[in-house]
Amino acid sequence: MALESQGSGRDGWSSRSAFILAAIGSAVGLGNLWRFPAEAGANGGGAFVVFYILCVVLIGLPVLLSETLIGRHGQSSAPESARRLARESGASRHWSILASLGVFSAFMIVSFYCVVGGWVLHYIWVFISDLFQTGLTGGAFQGRDPAEIEAIWPSLAGNGALTVGLDFAFLAITLFFVARGVSSGIEIMAVWLMPAFFILLIAITIYGSFGGAFSETVDYLFTFEPEKLTGPVMLAAVGQAFFSLSLGVSGMITYGGYVGRNVNLAGTSVIIASADTFVALVAGLCIFPIVFAAGLGANAGPALMFQTLPHAFQSMPLGSVIGILFFVMVGVAALTSSVALLEVPTSWLMEKTGLRRVPAACTIAFGAMILGALSALSTNQLADFYPLNFIPLFEGQGVFDVLDGLTSKIFMPVAAILTTIFVGWVADRRLIDSETGLSGGLQVIWRFLVCWLCPLALLAILAVGIFPDSIG
Repeated sequence: MALESQGSGRDGWSSRSAFILAAIGSAVGLGNLWRFPAEAGANGGGAFVVFYILCVVLIGLPVLLSETLIGRHGQSSAPESARRLARESGASRHWSILASLGVFSAFMIVSFYCVVGGWVLHYIWVFISDLFQTGLTGGAFQGRDPAEIEAIWPSLAGNGALTVGLDFAFLAITLFFVARGVSSGIEIMAVWLMPAFFILLIAITIYGSFGGAFSETVDYLFTFEPEKLTGPVMLAAVGQAFFSLSLGVSGMITYGGYVGRNVNLAGTSVIIASADTFVALVAGLCIFPIVFAAGLGANAGPALMFQTLPHAFQSMPLGSVIGILFFVMVGVAALTSSVALLEVPTSWLMEKTGLRRVPAACTIAFGAMILGALSALSTNQLADFYPLNFIPLFEGQGVFDVLDGLTSKIFMPVAAILTTIFVGWVADRRLIDSETGLSGGLQVIWRFLVCWLCPLALLAILAVGIFPDSIG
């Protein structure tokens, strides 16, 4: 029996496994494949990884469950689900602001996220072209200077028409699945693409373990050196755990609104968080052996994926093939996340205005297209426009960086803080306990984490985001 038929009559997931795959797809994205290896490399490896796993368990998982239960209880768009729970708890309907902030964040994020998705499409084409030029068996970019390979990225960023076109292409693919609906679009995408993603991830990791510096990577990622666990490293790990699970953008509230009453949310949340963490760790085991085997540094930051790795593929057998498969894998992860991000404001607009799904999705996508074009142009400074230059935190930043900074440093942490306060302190305890699927000691532990540890940790993320020089 389809989950959506059990009470609400809304389009929804056909099964628990479909919801799990879609939710994993929402969480697994560039934060796992791009941000996690970059953060681990920049923050000393093992100490960061160990504390990151701890943060997923103690902070990420409780907030994930909190968001999902709001959606499942409300069976509506994210703001309306929060409003319903508040009304039934005898609290102010204005608590829906926690979900409204998430909806606004999701809209802004998808606008620049698709820009990055467009970059991934470009690299897929680059490696396909190289395969025809250099052949199947050798390394990628044969006969080309390393500086020339690393110049692929700035050359792309400097081509405004190309970056905008790629952004539109990736947004169009995202729109296609969202416009088809939950069970006929988003679910089908998740059911087919997420298993393919995991197959590619494992296959490339196994390949790298034979041809790369796998033992060096294991030592780097999992050797715990207490002296490296500094304040900045701990805060970076807390932030990565939070962003990796896509919390604070109302995605899990929205997806939870399509879940039937027969699904145990606690167990499902554990599976989602575990899969997300697994992908992040395996991404490190996938990427760093290739980097180390090529004699390159692990602390390249965001340039790791778009400059360091293409260079590393030059020295690998089947380099062009592995490059294609790697960026296809990244593209799949980016797509499943962008679909979830676009679904959040689409669901809200449908309920707010009564629009059918296709015009609602197209309206949101059109707005994201405009912001995305400005974001794409701002990466090469063709759009000499600094909208928040009067704020020191955003001084000298273009549209892409402003959207990224506003959402990751302010809106997402604030939305998550409000969620923990609402669920932990405001909402009716009986209603909350009936949704979690927890009992006994686990219920007590979860409530303590949501009431105390999670909001304090999220406040730290917010403070460091706004005052980056406050720690050293």
